[in-house]
Amino acid sequence: MRPAVAEDLPALLDLYRQLAGGRPESEPAGPADAGPILARILADPARQLLVADAGGRVVGTAEVLVNANLTHGGQPWAIVENVVVAADARRLGAGRALMAHVVAQAREAGCYKIQLLSRAERADAHLFYESLGFTRSAVGFRRYLP
Repeated sequence: MRPAVAEDLPALLDLYRQLAGGRPESEPAGPADAGPILARILADPARQLLVADAGGRVVGTAEVLVNANLTHGGQPWAIVENVVVAADARRLGAGRALMAHVVAQAREAGCYKIQLLSRAERADAHLFYESLGFTRSAVGFRRYLP
């Protein structure tokens, strides 16, 4: 497990294509935009973009964002986004290791909770998150903006 670096961009985009699952609205940024976007993500002190590296190959990624908070006694909370492991590397421990690192980062930041969203049809992912101690706890709403 390590923080992502700019050189990971091609591997990250490949992983995000897998995560998109052919849904056009979820496809990653194009080549002209992706580099500057990644630079902004890497420069943001509230975010950590992690990669699971297996023998020099990026096989997974997760992003954790720590949010300042005025409730819960001022304790921050974390949201996890874009969790994906390469199809040929699943069930080998990379996802579990990524999420353990995410939990450790949130705990170190003093977060009182970690949230994540997962598409309703991703039943295998839901079982995975539940095996890590996450619970189904809310009804989510989404509005895509033009």
